[in-house]
Amino acid sequence: MSKRGAMTYRQVIRLLKKHGFVEDHHTGTHCIFYHPETRRRAVVPVHGRDLPRGTLHGILKSAGID
Repeated sequence: MSKRGAMTYRQVIRLLKKHGFVEDHHTGTHCIFYHPETRRRAVVPVHGRDLPRGTLHGILKSAGID
């Protein structure tokens, strides 16, 4: 995985969409995305602050983005 700095949920959503993910649904304060070809899922917490580094790493890992 390449080094990435702090990212907001909006930046993560933009990155997921750039990699072909589409929004599935919202559950509370989380937005669930899926990739139609690979069937991978990614859950993004929708908060007003930067995502913690470990959370960001987990989202990108589950999405298959390095």
